[in-house]
Amino acid sequence: MTDIGNPAVNITIFAVFVIATLFIVLRVSKTNKTAADYYAGGRAFTGQQNGLAISGDYLSAASFLGIAGAVAIYGYDGFLYSIGFLVAWLVALLLVAEQLRNTGRFTMADVVSYRLRQRPVRTAASTTTLAVSFFYLLAQMAGAGGLVALLLGIDGQGGQRVVIGVVGAIMVFYVLVGGMKGTTWVQIIKAVLLVAGTAVMTVWVMAKHNFNLSALMGAAVDRAGGLEELLEPMNRYGASGTSKLDFISLAVALVLGTAGLPHVLMRFYTVPSAKEARHSVTWAIAIIGLFYLFSLVLGYGAGALVGSEEILNAPGGVNSAAPLLAYELGGTLLLGIIAAVAFATILAVVAGLTITASASFAHDIYANVIKKGQMRANDEVRVARITAVVIGAVAIGGGIVAANQNIAFLVALAFAVAASANLPVILYSLFWKRFNTSGALWSMYGGLLTAVTLIVFSPAVSGKPVDPATGRSPSMIQGVDFHWYPLDNPGLVSIPAGFFLGWLGTRLSKEFNQAKYAEMEVRSLTGAGAEKEVQH
Repeated sequence: MTDIGNPAVNITIFAVFVIATLFIVLRVSKTNKTAADYYAGGRAFTGQQNGLAISGDYLSAASFLGIAGAVAIYGYDGFLYSIGFLVAWLVALLLVAEQLRNTGRFTMADVVSYRLRQRPVRTAASTTTLAVSFFYLLAQMAGAGGLVALLLGIDGQGGQRVVIGVVGAIMVFYVLVGGMKGTTWVQIIKAVLLVAGTAVMTVWVMAKHNFNLSALMGAAVDRAGGLEELLEPMNRYGASGTSKLDFISLAVALVLGTAGLPHVLMRFYTVPSAKEARHSVTWAIAIIGLFYLFSLVLGYGAGALVGSEEILNAPGGVNSAAPLLAYELGGTLLLGIIAAVAFATILAVVAGLTITASASFAHDIYANVIKKGQMRANDEVRVARITAVVIGAVAIGGGIVAANQNIAFLVALAFAVAASANLPVILYSLFWKRFNTSGALWSMYGGLLTAVTLIVFSPAVSGKPVDPATGRSPSMIQGVDFHWYPLDNPGLVSIPAGFFLGWLGTRLSKEFNQAKYAEMEVRSLTGAGAEKEVQH
């Protein structure tokens, strides 16, 4: 199968969306006058608006394309991604959202460095932010290449590389011109379109099976040749003891990773108060939960109406399940609409990641480490824009390398890095009185190095046998084998390592600032002092 639908229609709908969002970005960019406007949207968004934006930021290509494909191919085990992604928000709601909004200004480093030595801690926090953003960007760019390759019938690597380059260029433009305000409105529009589009497809799929979920699942099993394992747990992860451990590692990473994702944490600074930050999360949980219920139906619907063989043989592989289902249901027009929604999903998330990474470098490294806070806000924003261009170039290169990987899996790696390097130091900073600079550095650098090392030497990167169906190894690098870590996901080892190293580093140092801890505790719980800084 080389193409589906009409490429001209697909590209026309796609172009309409891009032009519309560019117009909105240009409109809101006129109100960007300060660093707070560029980084935090002027803190002018309501909890409901920010909840929609969080949903737009969080429901990435992994959610729409990767999970639908995983459910279609693996059944029940594919849906486990959704469970982990959703449950993770309880950690963010109960432990992080309000305290983070009260304590910081623009970035995660504002919080973790509040009562510690500024320069080394900000450098470490910016390093982990850039690392997590890079892994997440890999997934989004790979998804973009596969999606547009499907729309245009592009089978070759060259065409996908051009597509990834175009996505990167549009994304950089959004960030350069619109800042956080423009990015937020793109994310809000994308969230509405995504939920509406998936709702229409869900009702359509259910109508074809008399609104009977059991009948739908039975049809998916029949289309797969009577493969009853699609309805049972451990279809993918139960083959061996190693695969079961890999599932536990994946689950831990998904549940704990969200509260450490820098582009999600940065969204809490776009609202005027901690109360609105809490409302943001409750709105996000409702929207995200509804979407994941839709994804279960879409996945089994793709399995029943399209078939796993056709999905795997399409450009984009497992990530093409949702677009193929749209074409099966509504032909060329619905495919074009859903593809535009999927592309909007990728652009919105990539823009959010890019502004987060660029803000972290400009605010934490350039302004506070290199310039020691002695610089104008306009200069800081200028550096952030330059950084966005560099990050865009790196994302394009990484997306080309990661093409054809399952994007839900790639996002799981980003979650593992976030849970290993960021979450321990955030929780220790907010809740452990004794925590100090040494503990923060050990936790961030140690968790990051452990996670990245285990990823590099895992079967996800090299060593998996060639799949007879595709003629390729599922590993990122073909034809070599240098793995020694047996699991695809590092979370089972790297997350405890991040917490342990934070504890050990703290115990080995006698540093403790009682007055600064008391100040941070009051501020994190009450917000006292936070609003004063908003004015700067």
